[in-house]
Amino acid sequence: MYTANGQLEQRDLAEEYIPIVRRHALSLRVRLPASIELDDLVQAGYLGLLEAMQRFDENNGTPFQAYASARIRGAMVDELRSRDWLPRSVRRRAREMEAVVSRLEQSLGHPPSESDIAAAMGIDLEDYLHLLADTNNGLILPLAQLAEQGWEPGDDADEDGTPYLDALYEEQHEHLVEAVEAVPERERLLLALYYQEDLNLKEIGSLMGVSESRVCQLHSQAVARIRSRLGRTMEMN
Repeated sequence: MYTANGQLEQRDLAEEYIPIVRRHALSLRVRLPASIELDDLVQAGYLGLLEAMQRFDENNGTPFQAYASARIRGAMVDELRSRDWLPRSVRRRAREMEAVVSRLEQSLGHPPSESDIAAAMGIDLEDYLHLLADTNNGLILPLAQLAEQGWEPGDDADEDGTPYLDALYEEQHEHLVEAVEAVPERERLLLALYYQEDLNLKEIGSLMGVSESRVCQLHSQAVARIRSRLGRTMEMN
């Protein structure tokens, strides 16, 4: 993988990572509106791969595959964010939902049900489920967005290394794990299948015995619970 001068052999790496770029694109594509083309994600991923090859430093202790994957997915997310297709009204309602979930969790002492959340928002259950489906289209790598500026472990954020950022990431990771563990078991299973097993929504629905649209709703609800809990953690810190 290295030339005589210790440089990454870019041509061989590019060929090796083409399937990985496409796999990341397909993983994202299953949760996006139909207007988002797979080729656009792949093209953005290639740019991320090129950036990874140019910036990678073998001395930072991060394996190239992990580093490149983060850059590839980050480039795709940046491309999607630049489009900002989700209506402001839906984003506003999503923030309202997260605030309601947070308030109910504190008052009830346990994760609120869908009916609890709908009632607190002053809407019927059917409208709440529609809101979940709408907001799911805006959830781009929600569990990976722990650092607002898109920082990942191993980024060369300063010349003297990143001990502070590494410690910050570890702390955030611990908070994320705690937030996921607090999610109801069914939704936690969905998250594991989606983010760890890389199953798509249709496959998860088949395993869980529900429709693909229901998986979207449960996914949105789980993310809202996690975001609300992480938000409270950040406020306390």
